[in-house]
Amino acid sequence: MTVDERTGRRIVLITGASRGIGAETARVLATRGDHVVINYREKAKRADALAGSIRQAGGSASTAGADIADADSARALVGEIAEEFGRLDVLVLNASGGLERDARPDYAMALNRDAQERLVRLALPHMPSGARIVFVTSHQAHFHGRKPVPADYEPIAASKRAGEDALRAMIPELDARGIALHVVSGDMIDGTIIVQLLERRNPDAVAARREHGDLPTVTEFATAVADATAATADPGHTIYIGGLDYLDAQEITS
Repeated sequence: MTVDERTGRRIVLITGASRGIGAETARVLATRGDHVVINYREKAKRADALAGSIRQAGGSASTAGADIADADSARALVGEIAEEFGRLDVLVLNASGGLERDARPDYAMALNRDAQERLVRLALPHMPSGARIVFVTSHQAHFHGRKPVPADYEPIAASKRAGEDALRAMIPELDARGIALHVVSGDMIDGTIIVQLLERRNPDAVAARREHGDLPTVTEFATAVADATAATADPGHTIYIGGLDYLDAQEITS
């Protein structure tokens, strides 16, 4: 496990971390002793408030505004982290989108595939052996092409699956550097913005998932994401949270 030589803390960048799963993951990891870099695109006040609450509770946190879908912004984000800390021990790829009102037609693929791979490639020179990359996804995306997907979620599911495939294709390169990729896939997560948007557009799709049981909470899922940053499983291992109806016996035990 790698740690910052000056502070003894791991340096963890979490994308899209000003709210929801990203924010809760930051809280969990800070409680465990990591320094969390809270990435946000627009909500600076919310990110600053989160970082402040973490520090007030005795944790270590900072904020970094950047639109990871913009190449120059992503490059600046990684550059700032490298300059301040000299390294990046954990990269949590949590940011995703595509259901936003007025989003351009190619935005889902640009963010959920292209931006993820680009950010990893930008970060790699600053990630030491033993570092971890965690890709956060949904069952609807992870099982895209094998399981039904709500029509309104199709662009996100297809693009996030493409993003996961792009990262999995990098596993030999990552493995050669001693860096592990882990995937955390969850059923619809209660209280997240994606579920809120889906409930507005297609409430029946969310109701159908609830028929299979309670949806995982943000805290449950974020804890699984945090656990994945220290997992000892083989590279590319997928951790499944909720939605057992998606899984066959092999996947449940993997």
